Amino acid sequence: MASASQHRLRKRLLKAGHFIGLFLAMCVITIPGLWVVLNSFRPTVEIMAKPPVWIPNSLNLDHYRAMFGGAGQGGIPVWTYFTNSLIISVTSTLIALLIGMAGGYAFARYKFKGKAMTFVMLMATRAVPGVALSLPVFIIFGRTGLIDTHLGMILVYVALNVPFTIWLIDGFFRQVPKELAEAAEIDGCTRWQAFWRVEFPVARAGIASAGIFAFLTSWNEYALASQLTRSVSSKTMPVGLLDFTSQFTLNWGGMCALAVLMIIPALILTFLVQKHLIAGLTFGGVKG
Repeated sequence: MASASQHRLRKRLLKAGHFIGLFLAMCVITIPGLWVVLNSFRPTVEIMAKPPVWIPNSLNLDHYRAMFGGAGQGGIPVWTYFTNSLIISVTSTLIALLIGMAGGYAFARYKFKGKAMTFVMLMATRAVPGVALSLPVFIIFGRTGLIDTHLGMILVYVALNVPFTIWLIDGFFRQVPKELAEAAEIDGCTRWQAFWRVEFPVARAGIASAGIFAFLTSWNEYALASQLTRSVSSKTMPVGLLDFTSQFTLNWGGMCALAVLMIIPALILTFLVQKHLIAGLTFGGVKG
């Protein structure tokens, strides 16, 4: 009895330690984000105070009012930047997902000459940092007239996202038993119908994950966007943060307010597709 009670006590202590460790880790992870949100409501005096003011004395919407103010009042074209980011991110994500689904399915299901080498070369492109491509991309786009256009940014983000989406979706389609599609074809489905009605629903967790990754990559990317956009009609929200900088000062409150607006769509998207972000949907897919 004593050993059993000691075992239960040890188990409870380990569980408590586990939760405490997770709580501390989450605090460390979320503190920067919470600090940004807090600074978007704090007056500039408190943001720049030394030593830092950890507990705000007052909260207001001054930074948001200034951001949406008119010309000469510190306002910036937030809605234009938001529209640009939304068009570029959503379009590039959809294209990358379509290509990623086709490529991932081909690598998972078919055998062809040079398959392994092609896959390795495709994945090797992920080892090249995007900023290293800024100069050659700038030269090519300058000669083709794609600088400062939505199309140019969409092409860049599709090229950045396709290798990862193919890799991720390939892994999920490999988890889908081939017997599912074969059984569907025996029941009268065409190859295309078997894919959309059987294999796609089972692998949608991986497709949703790839979509979120592609969207967030496009939504938050700054280095290439700052090089390839010039006018208000094409700038994205990360580039719009530069509007809060001047020669001698930085408007930290305004930057934090815009950062909060950038976070909201990503949170909404994650919330909407969270039910699809569960791996292992194929377990038990084939049963007698």
